[in-house]
Amino acid sequence: MTRSILNKYFLILICLLLAACSGTKHLPKGEKLYTGGEIKLETTDKINKRFIKTIAESAVRPAPNKSYLGIRPKLWMYMAAGENPKTKFKKWLKKTGEAPVLISSVKPGVTTAIIDAKLFNIGIFKSYSESKIVEKKHTAKVIYTSHIHKPYIVKELNYAISDDSLSYTILTEKKKSFIKPGEDYNLDILKNERIRIDALLKNNGYFYFNPDYLLFKADTSAVNHTISFKLTLKDSIPKNALTVYRINKVFIDQDYSLNEEVPDRTKDTIRYRNNVFIGKESEMNIRPRVILRSVYLKKNEIYSRQNHNITLNRLMSMGNFKFVQVKFSDSDTIAPGFLDVTILMTTMPNYTFRAGTDLVSKSNNFTGPRMNLSLLNRNTFKGAELLNLNMAGSFEAQFSGNNKNLYSYSWNPQVELTFPRFIVPFKTKRTNSIYIPKTRLSLSYNYLKRVDYFDMRTSQFIYGFKWKENIKKEHELNPINVSYTSLGNQSAAFTELLATNPFLKKSYEEQFIAGGNYSFTYNEQVVPVKKMQYFLLATAETAGNVFSLAKLIGGEKPSSENPSKVVGSIYSQYAKLSIDARGYFNFSDKNKMAMRVFAGVAKPFGNSSILPYTKQFFSGGPNSLRAFQINSVGPGTNYQNSDNRGFLQLGGDIKLEMNGEYRFNIYRFFKGALFVDAGNVWLQKSNPANTGSPFLFSTFMNEIAVGTGVGLRIDVSFFILRFDLAMPLRKIPKPGDNFRWVTDQINFANSSWRSQNLILNIAIGYPF
Repeated sequence: MTRSILNKYFLILICLLLAACSGTKHLPKGEKLYTGGEIKLETTDKINKRFIKTIAESAVRPAPNKSYLGIRPKLWMYMAAGENPKTKFKKWLKKTGEAPVLISSVKPGVTTAIIDAKLFNIGIFKSYSESKIVEKKHTAKVIYTSHIHKPYIVKELNYAISDDSLSYTILTEKKKSFIKPGEDYNLDILKNERIRIDALLKNNGYFYFNPDYLLFKADTSAVNHTISFKLTLKDSIPKNALTVYRINKVFIDQDYSLNEEVPDRTKDTIRYRNNVFIGKESEMNIRPRVILRSVYLKKNEIYSRQNHNITLNRLMSMGNFKFVQVKFSDSDTIAPGFLDVTILMTTMPNYTFRAGTDLVSKSNNFTGPRMNLSLLNRNTFKGAELLNLNMAGSFEAQFSGNNKNLYSYSWNPQVELTFPRFIVPFKTKRTNSIYIPKTRLSLSYNYLKRVDYFDMRTSQFIYGFKWKENIKKEHELNPINVSYTSLGNQSAAFTELLATNPFLKKSYEEQFIAGGNYSFTYNEQVVPVKKMQYFLLATAETAGNVFSLAKLIGGEKPSSENPSKVVGSIYSQYAKLSIDARGYFNFSDKNKMAMRVFAGVAKPFGNSSILPYTKQFFSGGPNSLRAFQINSVGPGTNYQNSDNRGFLQLGGDIKLEMNGEYRFNIYRFFKGALFVDAGNVWLQKSNPANTGSPFLFSTFMNEIAVGTGVGLRIDVSFFILRFDLAMPLRKIPKPGDNFRWVTDQINFANSSWRSQNLILNIAIGYPF
């Protein structure tokens, strides 16, 4: 049989499959499948057709069955299951599939009315829409034609508020109005303006005011297509809505039970700074003055919704309470306009013990268990201090490859104490942020045993701060970050390896690091309604400068040829900067395109010629270039053979990495992904190490490694298990060679190619 005949049969088979999966085969007699509605606009005016069409399309009902390239798999599954499925498989098909949307269920007359209403809300007051059903053999669609004019434009906004005090408050922020002369009329903008004014009034004491009390009166001009607004108050408004309220008594109960319908006022109370605390002071969980740092509702001050929200959020963010409620009631004072405040807090247990184990599998074939034990005290000194005692341990071994007998183990005790305030030697100004600033003290020790190589002991102390500007912006500053690492029990093989690699030897020598770091995070993923979300993490770090300055003052000039020492060890001196920028484009079907660019540069100077090993940049692995084994790419054109390097990898001073990933839904909590990764690390041109090629603007693009692959994720919101299968597209195929494309070598049928090129990454969480 000739190839042309085979192609014809293949084409016929594809057509039959497409017809079967279209879902129209088993429709009820006389029915047609509804395939959707189409919007057409008829006008002689110059308008923004794209925006208006989008508004009109949002009114089209119902939604047709989902189709992909003309195929409706979910409809086919539903129809294939039959009317009364008996087997479990057919019941599953019925449940998973979609019932057919028939043209008989569509009501075009109702839809045209909704379209006209939607258009009216954006200033097209005199539109009229009509519908037409277009039928085919098995399907039908509806064409909606809307006859429209250009939207009415806002001419002016005037204020006619009868209450002078209310009017004055509103006019103070007149410039912040959402209603702008010259812009198109939009009902949503009017609604948002009422909400804005209501928030303004509530921040100025109008506790009982409601946005429904505001009324916009409109005057239209058909000639000029303009509309003028007058903001007034409704005729009948309760007196208390026009009254400015102040805070009178503040009651605070930090041991409130949700079983109590009303707070028990018969308990003992104490007065502290014009506040009434319910309960005996000796029995209070947290000292009153600590609680009051987060209470912004003060006696005799004008009520403010902003202060109300700050109080709620700061008390909850302390981490000591399950629930916090703030209740208001009219005070029993003779003078009107006073509120009593009752703050009810339900405490969490002071102590929490957690234990967890998991199995870690890395792309360099190292696998092993990891255990973590932690004890948390939420109120260490009765000031809401969080004390976390943590003990972690792990074991990993390589069960395949030339180093299959290589293994390591570690244990890592850590003590971390967090204070719900800034602890600094000077007075800080109180802010109106809804987030509590935190001071963190951390002391940790890590023992790592690389069998047949070395023992590594690392001690670290961190003193730093965390604070948030708002929900999207977060800062972390660690002015003191000191670590000391020492090596012991170095084997002859490890000593010989260091002797043949001066770069690696120098990296391990400089192990006393004393400096500070700062990071800024901007995260729009906390705003889920945005179609395009951005993320930025910028980090700056420096070390050794204080010691070098002291040496210079003492008349000594530190240098890498004659390095100075502190506590008997050479200290590292360097500066490091990195930027991690991401973008997430959310599609209407909840699929997502995620993109990331990471760029980092570090420069050793003064007392150092090479970065400490722990501060170098690495590339390759489950959260980096997934087509390459962990930390195996670079630096530059350096070739790292995983079977020979064991635990030791070479890093760089510069890193550039780009990732793109399309994430899509498969079924329920099963998600899929298609991804491409590219990047490398390089050494500075001034770096004395003769490893790979240094970073040069003229050549770095020719030294980019590229990989691609597919992923499967089990996403149950609180836990994400990720499987990524990747293969290289561009790599260093052998020592001494340059980067080159290897797409012509792809051969899935060859077991040798699969074993050398396919890498399965198993990890927790998304890579970025």
